[in-house]
Amino acid sequence: MPGASERVTVLVYSNDAQVRAQVRTAVGRRPAPDVGRIDWVECATHADILREMDQGGIDLAILDGEAQPTGGIGLARQFKNELIDCPPLVVLIARRQDAWLAKWSLADDVMHTPIDPVAAAAVVAHHLRVRDNSIPVVR
Repeated sequence: MPGASERVTVLVYSNDAQVRAQVRTAVGRRPAPDVGRIDWVECATHADILREMDQGGIDLAILDGEAQPTGGIGLARQFKNELIDCPPLVVLIARRQDAWLAKWSLADDVMHTPIDPVAAAAVVAHHLRVRDNSIPVVR
């Protein structure tokens, strides 16, 4: 995982281009001074996200729980169960009552809509720091 002077790759998945733009705008290019500059990868379809996650190189993924036809909650569960070195997953939820679903999905965190830029940047920075300090998976 890169240091503060290097770049990180954050994937944002939603079938709605406005949601992807809101996430990118809220988090920004650098969510904290001690985290690398973000290179955004956008996925609009189920096939796109499967391809990107299988290729690897994603430091964090933000998944729209309201995406259609495949929601981010189900994808989070799938990735946590199938990927050996799954990056941190943050699920974007519209209803606070859906937090239990995000927990069931094994997501590392949630963001609520409407997106609060301060909270969003803090969540992203936290999980990038945690991944930076974790023990790598050896295959």
